[in-house]
Amino acid sequence: MDELKLIAERTASVPLAESDALGSARARLMAEIAAAGTENVVPLKKRRRWVWTGVGAAGLAAAITAVVAFAPAGLEPPVATADPVAVLRNAAAVALKAPDTPPTPSQFVYTKTKQPDGERESWLSADGTHDGLIKMADGKSFPLPGCRNGRAQAYKGEKPLKGVMEPCTPRPAYRADLPADADAMFAYLNANHSGHDGDFNAMGKDVLALANENHLPSAVRAALFGAAAKVPGLRAVDHAKDAAGRPGVGITWPLGPGHDPKVAKPVVIVFTADTFRYLGTNSTAVIASGVVDAVGQRP
Repeated sequence: MDELKLIAERTASVPLAESDALGSARARLMAEIAAAGTENVVPLKKRRRWVWTGVGAAGLAAAITAVVAFAPAGLEPPVATADPVAVLRNAAAVALKAPDTPPTPSQFVYTKTKQPDGERESWLSADGTHDGLIKMADGKSFPLPGCRNGRAQAYKGEKPLKGVMEPCTPRPAYRADLPADADAMFAYLNANHSGHDGDFNAMGKDVLALANENHLPSAVRAALFGAAAKVPGLRAVDHAKDAAGRPGVGITWPLGPGHDPKVAKPVVIVFTADTFRYLGTNSTAVIASGVVDAVGQRP
């Protein structure tokens, strides 16, 4: 096969790296070539040129692919077909370095998501004791009563039931109580996920529930993606897009028992291909988030 054709085929589906990343990637590539020793390079007489021998078209294509798909410094470089474990570990490394400013108890975690039926906004109480709100794509709003002293206002639809309170437990949107270690987080998810033991599809949905509309400390978010990397049967999805149409690298997991793979549509978690930032899924894209002081405010 023609070498240039092989290289083109190997790199066609690989996103180009940012220009700042290419310098260090090229340096690593040349360092690996030099480390291989001089037995595989032959000088052409007195001219300062080299011929690579013992490499072959496939090896050369793989080397160039490694540079094209180069990840940011300090992360594991994915290959032409992404390694799902490497992608999630890279996402964890990026999350760990993100700014970490905890909200105050009286603040709200704001999230705007894009879904098939439109955009949804939520204002969730940071400590779970203040009244929050969810605004649906159709314009309807649903109050989220805060839990104070073990009691919360009861609602029927959007209307409060006068004088009716119900038992409750605070559900804070700021989850500093979760494990900050990948192994501990995996054990937590396995013990608390919504499905039965070994139902990793249910565990995956719980991962998304935490990632989408909660404010997680940097170490906790890193542990969440690190725990997801431990799920068996992960698969990478090339040319994935989130619900807002943003392209990236996708990760999916096995469907739970009883799901017909011909009918069930797997959830695909999408990260940016160059910086491994979490975007959302193929059904729910996180397009804005932050901490605000009151319901109705936006970052």
